[in-house]
Amino acid sequence: MSFETLTGLNKAAALLMCLGEEATAKIFRELSDEEIRKLTRCMAEINHIPMEVKDRIFEEFEAAEKDLAGIFVRGHEFVKKAISAAGDKERVEHLLEQFVSGTETHPLETISMMQPIMVAGLLENEHPQTVALVLSTQNPEHASAILAKLPEDMRSDVVYRIAKIDAVSPEVINRIEDALRREIGFVAGHEQKQVGGIEMVVEILDRIEGGIDTDILESLEESNPEMAEEIKKLMFTFEDLNSLDGQSLQLILREVNNDSLTMALKTASDEIKEKIFANMSARAADMIRDDLEAMGPVRLSEVEAMQQSIVKIAMKLEEEGKLVLGKGGGDELV
Repeated sequence: MSFETLTGLNKAAALLMCLGEEATAKIFRELSDEEIRKLTRCMAEINHIPMEVKDRIFEEFEAAEKDLAGIFVRGHEFVKKAISAAGDKERVEHLLEQFVSGTETHPLETISMMQPIMVAGLLENEHPQTVALVLSTQNPEHASAILAKLPEDMRSDVVYRIAKIDAVSPEVINRIEDALRREIGFVAGHEQKQVGGIEMVVEILDRIEGGIDTDILESLEESNPEMAEEIKKLMFTFEDLNSLDGQSLQLILREVNNDSLTMALKTASDEIKEKIFANMSARAADMIRDDLEAMGPVRLSEVEAMQQSIVKIAMKLEEEGKLVLGKGGGDELV
């Protein structure tokens, strides 16, 4: 036995054997069954403790005793016992339930720290609805990375289901818990949790790379064109025109008359206004500025409808391959 090769458990086992049976029995009364099991297994393998090793173990113990002077308690057990004496049975059960749920590490939190490829491996054989719920509870960046690792023929179905998720009831969580207990071990909550939805899908697709977002939307268009259109609307907005290069913006403006553009710019930011004015003739820009100053109150819905019509023009030009929107919108076409 060499002191340098001993683990903390080895040292503890050797120390107890040096202290003797009576002292060890007293210490065991303060330990958990699991701690005793580990120690006794280790102690059973010890046949001889060299004097030099014994001396160094005691030296280390004495040093640790000085450094760690104070009171050691099992905080978790202490709290549970204190709560148990806090009042009537119903109140105790409620307090214990809140304490346990607040200290448990939830499997969904564990998933948030796992590598995307590992999560995808766990989920790829599950029902798409289960996968959708799991991804809905993750931050968009992590969810997009997991989505990219899922089988290609599964992605659009999962995206569709995420978009349809609203509030999740405890019963649904319980069913998923039963299905994934071995791999993930969901813990059901007592209140409905707001997850999923179109906005979640947009955030996920905005972060996914490698053109996978386009493939997913194309597949979704075949099964649910209305949802695909709604997602597209949120993925590219009127203000996003500001991210386009001058050539792309000019292509869009050629398809829009001045009256429509004036209406669309009514609530636009100064930044997008100047970007648009810089990509049209000075005369046309001055006319629109004058019209904006003279324009009276208009319905917000009318302005938004006009902005959306221009966004649709931009999307149509993208479908025709004349420009690129979204994350690559600022790049030059080659």
